[in-house]
Amino acid sequence: MLIAPKIAIRLQPHFSANTLTRWMIQIILLAALAAGTGLAADNQVLKSSHLSHDATLETDPASAFWLKAPHVFAERDSYGKPIPGYRTEIRSRWTKDNLYLLFICPYEELHLKPSPDTVNETNQLWNWDVAEAFIGSDFQNIKRYKEFELSPQGEWIDLDIDLDKPHHEDGWTWNSGFQVSARIDQAAHIWYGAMRVPWTAIDSRLAAPGNALRANFFRSQGPPPHRKEVTWQTPLTDTFHTPERFGLLKLVK
Repeated sequence: MLIAPKIAIRLQPHFSANTLTRWMIQIILLAALAAGTGLAADNQVLKSSHLSHDATLETDPASAFWLKAPHVFAERDSYGKPIPGYRTEIRSRWTKDNLYLLFICPYEELHLKPSPDTVNETNQLWNWDVAEAFIGSDFQNIKRYKEFELSPQGEWIDLDIDLDKPHHEDGWTWNSGFQVSARIDQAAHIWYGAMRVPWTAIDSRLAAPGNALRANFFRSQGPPPHRKEVTWQTPLTDTFHTPERFGLLKLVK
């Protein structure tokens, strides 16, 4: 519950109604500011709820697996401008062995790679429609993190990112062992993508409630020249690779 800052008002003998009105407006504005700050803080954290055991990778948001999972929304461009019609929901759960993510992605027109390969890694998948998760456990060197991508067709790529290297995209040769599942609902104009990422690929710690990771989520959507870049925590630059703007992913019971 958000509580407005306390402001003491002492009535003077000639205290006017207009003065009282102005002070009451200030109180309301301060309360709104406090509420806005709380909402902003909440939107910087994706909570991931615990599961006692692993399950088949599921893309149905109404399934028992995903129905009550915590969620956040990616709905702005790289500079913070709202993108109507592309509000992307991200949900998360975790077990002792894996992190699960679900992307719910409304679209108008898909930009898909011809002849998709869902068995082998697809280098430069980011040139097509994708959902992306950037996850890092190193809070000392924030330029080191992992990148996971999947397409509406079930293609995938994972990268070990080190921004101190001149060509960080070379990290695609790394293999995390993560798995993906995707499907397209053409009637509803929504595609769904799920990831299962082994903890050993992203964190040296044992998974436990209270653990936090640095994270951000993105979508590249639609064909050029109408391509949309949809972000959770806006990078405020032309690149998603802006780790100082990441939010948090926090494990909860």
